[in-house]
Amino acid sequence: MTRRVCLLTGASGTFGQAFVRRCAADYQIVAAHHTTPIEYATQDQSFVDPLRPEAGVAENEDAVYSIAADLLAPDGPARVVAETIRAFGRIDMLVNAAARRDWGPLTAPESLDALPDLFALNVFVPVRLAAEAADAYWRRDPADNARELRHVVNLSSTAGHYVYPDLGQGVYSASKAALTQLTYHQASEFWNLGVRVNAVAPNTFPGIVGVDDVIDAVLAFDKSEETGTITVLVGPS
Repeated sequence: MTRRVCLLTGASGTFGQAFVRRCAADYQIVAAHHTTPIEYATQDQSFVDPLRPEAGVAENEDAVYSIAADLLAPDGPARVVAETIRAFGRIDMLVNAAARRDWGPLTAPESLDALPDLFALNVFVPVRLAAEAADAYWRRDPADNARELRHVVNLSSTAGHYVYPDLGQGVYSASKAALTQLTYHQASEFWNLGVRVNAVAPNTFPGIVGVDDVIDAVLAFDKSEETGTITVLVGPS
C-alpha cells in the first residue's frame, strides 16, 4: 500500500523528531529542517549496528526524505514544495511545525528586534507553504484532493487563545493568534480545492502536554473529513 506523502516542517524540533520516529513507517515523510540535522535514517544517512555491522537495521527501511532549507529565504517555501513533488509526485498532508519562541517584554528592544523574523516563520511561512502546494499541485484536481483527504495542519498554541500574564509571550502569542485565524480563512478558501485546513493548539509540550498527544491530534485530522477546526490541548485537568 502506498504511504501518504507528508511534508513536515520543523522536523528537527521536539515535535518533528517525535513525529518522525513514530510515523516514518506509516508515511513517506519529507522532513524539512534548517541547520540541525535529522536524527533518523534519511536518503543520505543510515543506521549501522556496531556489534553487527553486516546486519540490516529496521529504521533504514522507513527512511525519511530530508531537505535542509531556510524557510525565511525568498525561495525557501517554493523550493521545499517543488523538491517534495519532484521526489514523490504529490503532497497529501502538510504539517506546519516550524516556529520561533522568542519571549520577552513588549518594551524590550530584543523583543521588538525579534518581531519580524518571528512573525515571518510563525505566520507567513505556513501560509506561503500552503499556497505553494496549492499552486504546484493541489489546483490540478480538487476532486482527487477530496477523495484522498489531502489537508494542512498548522501547529498553533494555546498562547494564541489565552493570556498567560507576566511571561513575556506578547509577540509569540500574537503570532499564534494570527496563525489560528488564518487557519479558519485557509479552510474556507482551500475548500474549493478539495483540501482541508485545521490546527492543533497545544499548551507547552512536553512539559504540560505530551508530545504524543499533539501527534495524536494531527493524525486524527488525517483520518477525518474535518476542516476549519482548532484542537486545543491544555494538558491534564
